[in-house]
This record gives sequence, C-alpha cells and structure tokens, in this order.
Amino acid sequence: MGRGEEIMSNKEVIREFYDEVFNKWDTSSLEKYMREDYRQHNPTVENGREGFRRFCQRFFAMHPRMELVRLVEEGDIVVVFFRCINDGGVNKVCDIYRFDENHMLAEHWDVVQHIPEDLKPANDNGQF
Repeated sequence: MGRGEEIMSNKEVIREFYDEVFNKWDTSSLEKYMREDYRQHNPTVENGREGFRRFCQRFFAMHPRMELVRLVEEGDIVVVFFRCINDGGVNKVCDIYRFDENHMLAEHWDVVQHIPEDLKPANDNGQF
C-alpha cells in the first residue's frame, strides 16, 4: 500500500471480498484478495485461485446471495457466519479463513447446513 493508504483489517477484507465476489458474482478481482496457492479444505473445491474460480462458475449458476450475520477476527483467522440464499433454498454457513502476512486469503474451511423449507423448529430462537 502506498503512503497515506490505510491497511484494511482482515475482517474488512472479508466484507469487501463477499460483496465483490459472492454477491456481485464477479471473480475478476481475485488477485486482489487471494493467494495463487490458496489452500482449500472443502473436498468439492480444487486448491488455488483458479480452482476457486472454477467453483464459482458452478456456484454462481445457482444465483447465490450472502447475508452476513457475524464476523469474528482473531489473529490471522476470520470466521464468517452467514445466510446463503440460492436456487436450492437456504443454507446456514460458517466459513473460516486464514490470512497471510499480506492480508491475502491463504486457506479456507467451511461448514454448511441446509435449512429445509418444512422445518418445524423445537424452539423460537431462529436459525440466525
């Protein structure tokens, strides 16, 4: 970053990443956010920036919209809890990212829970 430019926190980088990539369905700026050797722990997605780009081609076909609920940053880790609404319904998702020293996405884990439309909850606490 040049003189006078503020360095974004990793949590701020994630907010911008979700807005630009996931909610605008645009992978043209991945080089700004993600290391070329990005390490993926979701077994259905290839490693690397190009593997992520190929995943997005399939994923964007489902017209996803992410509604961020909570972001937590601790050291080089950011946890994102969100609602993902797409053609397949609604999912409750928790993404975990590790950043490198240059505030670039270096590694990713996720947990996804599909919410059935006919779910009859045992409490009134809500999903989110």
